[in-house]
Amino acid sequence: MSDLSALYEAPGPLGRRRNRIISVLVWAGLAALLGYVLYRFQVTGQLAPEKWTPFLYGDIQKVLFEGLLNTLKSALLGSVLAIGIGIIFALMRLSERRLLRVIATACIEFFRGLPVLLIMFAIYMMFDVSAFIAVVGGLALFNGMVLAEIIRAGILAVPRGQREAGLSIGLGSFRTMWLILLPQAFRTMLPTIISQVIVLLKDSALGYIVSFHELVYAVNQVGRAYHNLLPTFIVGAAIFIVINLGVNAFAVWLERRLATSRR
Repeated sequence: MSDLSALYEAPGPLGRRRNRIISVLVWAGLAALLGYVLYRFQVTGQLAPEKWTPFLYGDIQKVLFEGLLNTLKSALLGSVLAIGIGIIFALMRLSERRLLRVIATACIEFFRGLPVLLIMFAIYMMFDVSAFIAVVGGLALFNGMVLAEIIRAGILAVPRGQREAGLSIGLGSFRTMWLILLPQAFRTMLPTIISQVIVLLKDSALGYIVSFHELVYAVNQVGRAYHNLLPTFIVGAAIFIVINLGVNAFAVWLERRLATSRR
């Protein structure tokens, strides 16, 4: 049955009263915590108008917008490349040729075992490229190898009869994989892929270490210039949260769209 109420008994009067008490205590605790945070902000002068009015300046908004734009560009390009790398190496690991499987496994284990920041530094220092290319390359390589394992697991989760049916009608191994297995696997893997894209988006902030002018770099500049680091980082955190909520909303819309098309 789809009705979740069939899975458990509805609470009685005592249970409902207990749930209400717990809810009140939880909300009271959250309100107390928020009040204490605001109190500390007030005591330390973080709520002073001069700490927050700089965000109304056009120059400050321009710096933050440019940082946000660079973050989105690096995350978008890194995501596209990571998905492409993930598909390629997933197919290599599933290949019937042993050499391709060995190469793919070695690359996946190597790059997954390295910190993203170390990969960015290696690209930046070894190949003498711009900070943007180093950041995008690091994001694409690390997350691409993680996605390769996710995609491989999704393909293996597709019923074996789907591949056999494709081969039986003469599609061949590649066309069966591309036209039958991958589309079904992507529908199953979509939530996990979106989660990894969100991780990639947040990892783009590491570009600050290699002087890439992304959002965290811009936030740090503004905070140091106007001596309001904490308010500026709060604004930056709020921007990241809004972006992640937007990505999640897009994922929900896409999942519903795919479910509708499948029906």
